[in-house]
Amino acid sequence: MAGIPHDHYEPKTRGEKWLHSRLPVIGLLYDTLMIPTPKNLNWMWIWGIVLTFTLALQIVTGIILVMHYTPHVDLAFSSVEHIMRDVNGGHMIRYFHMNGASLFFVAVYAHIFRGLYYGSYKAPREVTWIIGMLIYLLMMATGFLGYVLPWGQMSFHGTAVITGLFGAVPFIGDEIQTWLLGASAVGQPALNRFFSLHYLLPFIIAGLVMVHIWAFHSTGNNNPTGVEVRRTSKEDAAKDTLPFWPYFVIKDLFALAVILVVFMAIVGFMPNYLGHPDNYIPANPLATPSHIVPEWYFLPFYAILRAFTSDVWVVMFANWISFGIIDAKFFGVLAMFGAIIVIALAPWLDTSSVRSGRYRPMFKWWFALLVVDFVVLMWCGAMPAEPPYSIISLIGAAYWFAYFLVILPLLGVIEKPTAAPATIEDDFNAHYGKSSNKPAE
Repeated sequence: MAGIPHDHYEPKTRGEKWLHSRLPVIGLLYDTLMIPTPKNLNWMWIWGIVLTFTLALQIVTGIILVMHYTPHVDLAFSSVEHIMRDVNGGHMIRYFHMNGASLFFVAVYAHIFRGLYYGSYKAPREVTWIIGMLIYLLMMATGFLGYVLPWGQMSFHGTAVITGLFGAVPFIGDEIQTWLLGASAVGQPALNRFFSLHYLLPFIIAGLVMVHIWAFHSTGNNNPTGVEVRRTSKEDAAKDTLPFWPYFVIKDLFALAVILVVFMAIVGFMPNYLGHPDNYIPANPLATPSHIVPEWYFLPFYAILRAFTSDVWVVMFANWISFGIIDAKFFGVLAMFGAIIVIALAPWLDTSSVRSGRYRPMFKWWFALLVVDFVVLMWCGAMPAEPPYSIISLIGAAYWFAYFLVILPLLGVIEKPTAAPATIEDDFNAHYGKSSNKPAE
């Protein structure tokens, strides 16, 4: 698909021409900042800059923390306490890093649900969506690996529980678990591996973020209407778009400033609110916490994992047709990863010809229920695995899969969408009045 017609960088001075002919870095920066952007973007399009900022924050604070952290089972917990008590500003660096992970996931969930509502996964942006889901999976892996490093009670026993899930894989589960841990049980080899990977994965995420940005720069940004920018001529494109700089950069920076005010308030006044008290106790293999829970951003999928017990009919059916190979534990693992896979498959599961949920009246209700379902699953994941929470989790898990595998394909057939505007310019004028892209004299 051809890019949006716009003016490209033209070097003027001899120095600019010399550099541009050898390394067109200024041209690349110019084209990135001045890329034509749909001028009707709303405030749900601010999460990209929040995610970029938070990734940079996590990398910088992580590098500083590594200078003082000791990845050894006998020293890890005390090295974290050393950071908190003895390193100048160490407690704030750690709190930035801890709560930065939560901000990262708040932003990525808002980013994903915005994409699901406005159809940002639809053609021609399927590759952009898949790259985004790969980034999300790496974020989850990085978050889990980082939770292990303080080597508190929840770190140790949480690692045993999560890696034990891979032991449920038929025939080769024990070998996979041993390979992950580097031993038959959680210990020094596991801490070494998890520390190394936790340090490495953010840089891989940064590389994928660049590819993600490159991908949507190639196809152009989606927008609330789902209507594409006109590409017939530079003049038509200019009526639908504004340069990314300064209009959207300033808007994004303002939104980032507001979010950082809230973030700084949490870091300054309630930095441990999202942590678990048991993780402030040194790891003890002989004392298991009464209720092992992951970090809040894993809770919806943790609830799905626990929802499918041996007395659920679909688990019994899977166990019967597989001749006992698929038990409740393995089915739960499949369901947990399947809940993420169905999000990645949204471009092919959504059969509607209309991109934006704004013009899909039935879709709006089902999507709103999906958001509520996600929050309910998060709550259930933090509760004990007993009634009524187990029953609510099962209902929530059933709706999650039904939405993507049944409701989304059917809506494309039975739903009667309302009319979308003919152009982005028409939508902009309807909301803000007729305007001109020409700068003031």
